[in-house]
Amino acid sequence: MSKVIDIGIQVENPKSECSDRHCAFHGGLKIRGREFVGVVTRTNSQKTAVIEWEKLHYLPKYQRYEKRYSKLQVHNPLCMNIKVGDKVRIVETRPISKTKNFVIVERLG
Repeated sequence: MSKVIDIGIQVENPKSECSDRHCAFHGGLKIRGREFVGVVTRTNSQKTAVIEWEKLHYLPKYQRYEKRYSKLQVHNPLCMNIKVGDKVRIVETRPISKTKNFVIVERLG
């Protein structure tokens, strides 16, 4: 079994192993910066997932809140085994590609 690297935050290590160099646990990818929790909406691309989460925005004119959504493309390591509908935690890394700056580090549900 390959060595699992301590990534510096309190998350559960994946049970399976992978040889992905962009995996935070089994590769050399360091994590830093922002952290979000969202739901996986697409996994059509290879090793890429689209994560979406909801935020509330206040409208002073109507004194109400409206729902807004944020979407990000994130790296999906093979050892995480993520599917559409899973709730996941993502953490910022160095740029992996043109649109990917985040990696999945934990499945929450």
